[in-house]
Amino acid sequence: MGSFRREKDEEEDGPTNAYQNLEKTSVLQETRTFNETPVNARKCIHILTKILYLINQGEVLVPREATDCFFAMTKLFQSKDVVLRRMVYLGIKELSSIAEDVIIVTSSLTKDMTGKEDLYRAAAIRALCSITDNTMLQAVERYMKQCIVDKNAAVSCAALVSSLRLAYTAGDVVKRWANEAQEALNSDNVMVQYHALGLLYHIRKSDRLAVSKLVNKLTRNAMKSPYAVCMLIRIACKLIEEEDIPAEELADSPLYTFIESCLRHKSEMVIYEAAHAIVNLKNTNPRMLSPAFSILQLFCGSPKATMRFAAVRTLNKVAMTHPAAVTTCNLDLEGLITDQNRSVATLAITTLLKTGAESSVERLMKQISTFVAEISDEFKVVVVQAICALCTKYPRKHTVLMNFLSGMLREEGGLEYKTSIVDTIITIIEENVDAKESGLSHLCEFIEDCEHVSLAVRILHLLGKEGPFAVTPSKYIRFIYNRVILESPVVRAAAVTAMAQFGASCPALLSNILVLLGRCQMDPDDEVRDRATYYLNILNTAKPELYKNYIIERENCSLALLEKALSEHLHGDLQTHFDISVVPKAAIVKPEINNDVMLVTSSAPRAPKITREEESAARLAQLPGIQVLGPIHRSTPPIQLTESETEYTVQCIKHIFGRHVVFQFDCVNTLSDQFLENVRVELTLPEGFTQCAVIPCLKLPYNELQTTFVIVEFPQEVCFSTATFGATLRFAVKDCDPNTGEPDSDEGYDDEYMLEDLEITVADQIQKTKKTNFQVAWDAADSEEWLQAEDTFVLSAVNNLQDAVNTIIKILGLGAANLSEKVPEGTHLHTLHCSGTFRGGVEVLVRAKLALSEGVTLNLTVRSTDQEVAELITAAIG
Repeated sequence: MGSFRREKDEEEDGPTNAYQNLEKTSVLQETRTFNETPVNARKCIHILTKILYLINQGEVLVPREATDCFFAMTKLFQSKDVVLRRMVYLGIKELSSIAEDVIIVTSSLTKDMTGKEDLYRAAAIRALCSITDNTMLQAVERYMKQCIVDKNAAVSCAALVSSLRLAYTAGDVVKRWANEAQEALNSDNVMVQYHALGLLYHIRKSDRLAVSKLVNKLTRNAMKSPYAVCMLIRIACKLIEEEDIPAEELADSPLYTFIESCLRHKSEMVIYEAAHAIVNLKNTNPRMLSPAFSILQLFCGSPKATMRFAAVRTLNKVAMTHPAAVTTCNLDLEGLITDQNRSVATLAITTLLKTGAESSVERLMKQISTFVAEISDEFKVVVVQAICALCTKYPRKHTVLMNFLSGMLREEGGLEYKTSIVDTIITIIEENVDAKESGLSHLCEFIEDCEHVSLAVRILHLLGKEGPFAVTPSKYIRFIYNRVILESPVVRAAAVTAMAQFGASCPALLSNILVLLGRCQMDPDDEVRDRATYYLNILNTAKPELYKNYIIERENCSLALLEKALSEHLHGDLQTHFDISVVPKAAIVKPEINNDVMLVTSSAPRAPKITREEESAARLAQLPGIQVLGPIHRSTPPIQLTESETEYTVQCIKHIFGRHVVFQFDCVNTLSDQFLENVRVELTLPEGFTQCAVIPCLKLPYNELQTTFVIVEFPQEVCFSTATFGATLRFAVKDCDPNTGEPDSDEGYDDEYMLEDLEITVADQIQKTKKTNFQVAWDAADSEEWLQAEDTFVLSAVNNLQDAVNTIIKILGLGAANLSEKVPEGTHLHTLHCSGTFRGGVEVLVRAKLALSEGVTLNLTVRSTDQEVAELITAAIG
């Protein structure tokens, strides 16, 4: 009776995890049971389950422990128990990357893989491929080929998926299995067909022509597997995007015709995939989009929650790119606001927010607030993104939206969710001057009890940048100094920097800031003390020039290259002083936008994105004698010098230095029967330019990207630094075997290939900067050290002020300040403020006054520390 009560009490306590209190040492000792004869299958299965549980919970086994466990596990092959054998396969897969000498079980796995017991074969293939390396793969290649075309679907799928995994490490061997994969593609089993297509695409994806042939062949023959058809749609979309077919030609493309025909497929999965693909294509017109949006509208009323979710999620993603088309679905979206599935309701409301009228904003915000606490952080982020888009669309509604975001900030939530809200508030502050005061106040309240260090640091940085220019800067000092008293060292250091920016920009507050910084010199953390002392000494000099260079407008160095330069200095001659000017200035890197229409081939986390200058500096450092050119000023985006379908493709990146330009030519040989040597680009130099060096590419095999460089010195006079260069690709050709890529003989012949002309423009030579307060910098430049050039132009090529602003920024390559790149609607007068740094460290400030009457009239004023640079920039517009 007592035991019954205990069991009842346990049931009331809720479900318990039998494995939650496992200890690694005791579990590993239990593996001795594997050596017993006869094998106790039930007991061994239980022990293997414990080992797998520990590994999947993140428990780390050292190689010695994993090896002992692995070899004990091999004793279990003598048991005929099916469940135990499959557990052994799982154990081998998990331990294969940790244990040593795992290839000892190759023969046992090969025997199971080729045996008559179908329950063993598929699992044995997966385990075998997890322990096989490049050297051992050829020994089992014959068996793998047989398994790919096996009549048993489970065996064939296991072989295909394992081959796909092996293709990342032993691609050359797996490529030889293409014929078997092609045969598996004709299977009647839907999963075999799907996996076969995945393997075939991976094998051929580097050969664009082979992929095109594969797609064209499969689009003509109806595939039985809806999964395979979905993948084929994605591959077709990828080809369309690569070809960049214009809208007027896209409707006649066989690939688009296939995708459009899938809208009438019998499988809902395929229909949705086709609709999703069409609405995400770039070059489309309303007539092409109409049937896809009709399908999505139909799915919004589906009885299946998954279909409703898929449809409304797609509509939500394309609401900003195709607002007119999504608006036709607004009635259906209104009906989904009360959907029982909160995820569907959230997406429906946020889509309506993106496409709805200004008058409906308050109503929709009230509806969201009724259930926003019930949805997950993932969907709260979607709501925040919709609000961000709405603020850009309807700036006058910023008060309603900002109050809603402030309420969301006070709720519980994770870092990603809170970050998205802070990002949105910062975006609103930067894009809408009227929202600045309320936005900064909301952020100040948030950091009073913010638990995320990274967010507190970002907000303090924003307060230091924007706070000094607010109506009453003094009210923010209390919030900032509270962080010095209450927070962690990282936040305290950021607060010290923010206070220094107030002292440098607000003379009325300087005396108070000096007192507060003096207190910070007693901080227990050395970083906080050092910053306080540093800023205190600068502010005590009472020199505005020092304030500007070391507090208000600090140089944005590339941290990766600064670290490298410091490391090289420490290993070099320590008698000389370190010169920070040799470190390239870094531009802000925008996060990469992921287009989920395209195929996702790897789920591995992406490396953090770096600037072009950081990437270029690492590559150029390998060139002999490059150090004499000094620090790199900027690297331009690549430009194509050939058509994409030609025999040889060449793209050029221009690396600008103080007195030189390094042309980087990335070359690809697309002819499989040719092997190129001594590849170089010969430039026709304009007057004044001098060629310093040509660094050829010694070998250019088929389909490999190799690089050649040309170093050219700029003319002495800045006014001649914009020019056009003729370019010719020269090389030696040797015929080769297409299969091996090896030249047939040592004899070859010289050949050349004409490339498109190259230009060096004013924008190439300017690194854009962003002034936090342009007017202060402009007034400070009204001095003897700065020179001025002014001219008036009539811009006949543009019809409105926004196009004129975009054209000026593009031609000059400068960074716009204080949101002056955005022209308010309905205005006839506008002033554009922008700034940058010309090669050689010459600062440039530009004020462009625009007026719209019959055309656009431009009054351009350029201030620079170099008269020639000012005149060059003025002449660039003319």
